[in-house]
Amino acid sequence: MQTLQPIKLCRTWRLIEGLFTDIDDTLTTEGAITSDALDALASLATAELPIVAITGRPVGWSEPFARSWPIDAIVAENGAVALIRQSDGTVLKRYQQDTPTRAANFARMQEVLARIEREVPGARRATDSPGRETDIAVDHSEFAHLQQECIDHAVRLMREAGMNATVSSIHINGWYGTHNKLEGARWIVRELFERDLNAEMDRWVYVGDSTNDQLMFEHFTHSVGVANIVRFVPQLTHLPRYVTQGERGAGFAEVARAVLEGR
Repeated sequence: MQTLQPIKLCRTWRLIEGLFTDIDDTLTTEGAITSDALDALASLATAELPIVAITGRPVGWSEPFARSWPIDAIVAENGAVALIRQSDGTVLKRYQQDTPTRAANFARMQEVLARIEREVPGARRATDSPGRETDIAVDHSEFAHLQQECIDHAVRLMREAGMNATVSSIHINGWYGTHNKLEGARWIVRELFERDLNAEMDRWVYVGDSTNDQLMFEHFTHSVGVANIVRFVPQLTHLPRYVTQGERGAGFAEVARAVLEGR
């Protein structure tokens, strides 16, 4: 496994053209965005750098932030739905799956979620579940606490049902479809900028904090973990290339400073 490098050692930020970030425990601290992280977003936006948040959170939960934060878009539910901020402050919603597919998948996912709640001790659906359209989420560290064996059990039940499953810093997410955070990033770059992210992977930064970010850590040249990533290092096959000194929102602000100072 590669060694994490302090972000201060990075010398190639002058090539950066945009930034992707996770939300929970990356932008937010104790469930809320802090002033330093919000100021960092504003500074990046002033520098005309595209900013897209990619999260496992539901579309309903994400929509107010897509309106109020100085970002271009939020890709919610692990790549399934894009909330694109318009110049008038409204939000345009786009999906990767068509309406009949979403409806069929939703019914199947509810059966899996009910089974998890029956069979995994202490498992409960995430409190933001009413806002979800294309996935399910089980709370393991937001308002509930599940032991690792119970997290593993829930993941196993999702995968046995043919679902994708991933674990964030707070939730276990499951869904049907080929989308994920990386495919969501590729999709939104095509949708917003009519560009090919594959040709630009060395010119975007990705910032995250947990196991559901490791696909992004694997593919982005400039992948950064905020300091609280240390909790998940034993479970990561692919580490971020860099790590911040600060945790959560303070760590994100550190990344923003590095990017802006390098331009």
